[in-house]
Amino acid sequence: MSYKVPVGLSNKHVHICADDLEVLFGKGYALTPYKSLKQPGQYASEEKVDVVGPKGMLKAVRILGPVRKETQVELAMTDARTIGVDAPVKESGKLAGTPGLKLVGPAGEVEIDHGAIVALRHVHLSVDQAKEAGVVDKQMISIRFGGERGLVFDNVLVRSGEGHDSEIHLDTDEGNAAGLKSGDLGELIA
Repeated sequence: MSYKVPVGLSNKHVHICADDLEVLFGKGYALTPYKSLKQPGQYASEEKVDVVGPKGMLKAVRILGPVRKETQVELAMTDARTIGVDAPVKESGKLAGTPGLKLVGPAGEVEIDHGAIVALRHVHLSVDQAKEAGVVDKQMISIRFGGERGLVFDNVLVRSGEGHDSEIHLDTDEGNAAGLKSGDLGELIA
């Protein structure tokens, strides 16, 4: 059985904790939703910050909401190299041993001592969708894309549970390598 899931290409972005948000934007500040994302309760915010590494800066990087318990910056490898950060490929939220960088907002700056990653490619599925696809949470699978630049991505993490909905998350480098745009379908290979 072929199980297909749409792609959501992920540009560089920041997940922010409440304390860092206040330093960057001011005391009592709350994120302003700009656009809902496919994953329930998540959104792109109006707010953007500059991300500074040893070799340069990425201007106006969007913050995704809601706030999290820890700040993390998700970059494509190209972005990380551009600013001189040796960001490892890691699952979102698994930040031990990652490098830090500086965030600059309209009200202040924050130096994080860790949190810069290249997000491990992953597929979100609800419990029912995972069951239908024949996969389980935390399983590593492959995903096949057809087309002129078709390829297979290995080492794709399944993230399944409440609060997940059918979507493959690849960063812009990965999407460009396969000639993909958001909404294109990939076939899961368990």
